[in-house]
Amino acid sequence: FRIIYILKNVLDKFVIKDLVAGIKNRDFKSISKSITFVENDYTEQSLFLSNLYPIARKSHRVGITGPPGAGKSTITNLLIKHFRNLGKSVAVILVDPTSPYSKGAVLGDRIRMFNHYNDKNVFIRSIATRGSKGGLARNINEIADIFSAARYDIILFETVGVGQVEIDVVEQVDSVVLTLVPESGDDIQIMKAGIVEIADIYVINKSDRSDANKLYSSIKNVLDLDASDKANWIPPIIKTIATQDDGINELVNKLIDHNLFIKSQSNIVDSKSNQRYISKVKQIISEKINNDLWTISNKKLLETEILKEDKRRMSPFDFADKILIDG
Repeated sequence: FRIIYILKNVLDKFVIKDLVAGIKNRDFKSISKSITFVENDYTEQSLFLSNLYPIARKSHRVGITGPPGAGKSTITNLLIKHFRNLGKSVAVILVDPTSPYSKGAVLGDRIRMFNHYNDKNVFIRSIATRGSKGGLARNINEIADIFSAARYDIILFETVGVGQVEIDVVEQVDSVVLTLVPESGDDIQIMKAGIVEIADIYVINKSDRSDANKLYSSIKNVLDLDASDKANWIPPIIKTIATQDDGINELVNKLIDHNLFIKSQSNIVDSKSNQRYISKVKQIISEKINNDLWTISNKKLLETEILKEDKRRMSPFDFADKILIDG
């Protein structure tokens, strides 16, 4: 068994070495295999990701977020087209709700983007949330790292659109585009606490509808109140009609401007990179502790406790302490 283990270890290292080399040459098969590798939590993924690290921080990571029905997919599709017209290579991560049956991603967004499939400088991947909260999938940062290693100029993240401001996106991207529609105006007061903090660019899509100007004024009023905290970057508000490709060129120009801005501010770039690193370390430790604690015997202890009447059970706090102390 030891010989088999050693041979498997050597084989894994050769496979990983080939995958990393393929990624750096932007080989589609290597990229696809690597993403699947990361998504499925294979035990060897830590070895693979360690071989991929450190990642060059040259890709511009853009998050497209906002409530359902705001036109995020249409905007993402058009951003691919406009960035390609500028000669930029584009990788796209479409985060979709997990199917309750297959546990995989709903692929509707990918179908709408089929026009880009024959372009060797565009890579589109739909991934499932798999229960992850906050609009993004659990391993999305590692998938973005794969695209960064493949030297894609632009990485677009389209969030699941859970109907609330998706704070997780801030940690994973360089530029956040918050997409709203005129009907979102009534929600601005509710979103006020987080709206200023999350977005670098605001998009009012479907701006040919009534109340577009009202929403514009509402956002501008919120931004004016918080202008002192925005340093040198004042988030622009862009009106678009994505179905007519109206306003998307302005959005692209503002994204380029924001990328130049953050590159001129080394503290911003370092802060974002450091935050991703810290979050990943915490996630790894948390998952390891969780997996180590939930042994078969501890699971049985919990099952036994659940079988008791409410009045005879330990409090959840005492039971948690028992698991933590006894291991």
